[in-house]
Amino acid sequence: MASVQDLKRRIRSVRNTRKITRALELVAAAKLRRAQTRIESMRPYAETMQELIAGVGRAASSVRLPLLEQREQVESVLIVALTGDRGLAGAFNSQVLRRAFAAERRLTGEGARVRWLVVGKKGRSTLTFRRRALDGEFTGFMDKPVYADAQAVAHRAAELFTSGEVDRVVLVYNTFVSALTQRVTEQDVLPISADVLETDEDERRLDALRGDFIFEPEPEEILARLLPVYLETQLYRAILESAASFQAAQMTAMRNASKNAGELIDRLTLSMNRARQAEITQEILEVVAGAEALTT
Repeated sequence: MASVQDLKRRIRSVRNTRKITRALELVAAAKLRRAQTRIESMRPYAETMQELIAGVGRAASSVRLPLLEQREQVESVLIVALTGDRGLAGAFNSQVLRRAFAAERRLTGEGARVRWLVVGKKGRSTLTFRRRALDGEFTGFMDKPVYADAQAVAHRAAELFTSGEVDRVVLVYNTFVSALTQRVTEQDVLPISADVLETDEDERRLDALRGDFIFEPEPEEILARLLPVYLETQLYRAILESAASFQAAQMTAMRNASKNAGELIDRLTLSMNRARQAEITQEILEVVAGAEALTT
């Protein structure tokens, strides 16, 4: 049985750890609120961008752009994994990588060659440890991503796709659902689906009422400029979702850690009290035995 002094040291150590986990929980909660605000601000822009592309796509007579090219035979696939730069977030990083490796096994079974592009230090270290060659790595911004970060990732993915080095680009990331729930999402981002250029019947009726539009420059040229921006927007939205999911996962993990630390402190305190009581009882027995020895 551990001594009273040993138990006191353990209790002191666990209390110090609980202070750290509580601080991390509060920091993550503050960052999560800001991340949620950024996602909400991003949504109207993303929706307007999609409407704009659909409107220009309807006006274009024939659309043959590199980012829309559907390859008949998919020989190489690029997996873009969005992970965090730090740990202490429960299963946040591991579930993204687990899904990415599952996609790799499935694509390899279909005869495709898998290539990797990773965002986040945790993903980079795992893929490097597993000896995967990386076509690009982007780290250091997942705590507070900006649009320029998404542009860099989108530019690299588009470069590999348009040059013919990869025939498809798959994005794997955590979608923010709530502070307690993050859903792993696997999304095809390249080639851009032709459905983006389509619209529903109500929009067509509105266009008919509004009349014809005059485009300057031509709709095809406008669309060629908009599609890369659309790709950047999709990636930026995914990065914001991943950043919010990381803060939510860390907040939940640190809250559970603080709770477990409290329960451990209670158990150690009970053990310490029992050890102290045993020591006192032993001392009393020794005193009584000494007194009896003196009286005999």
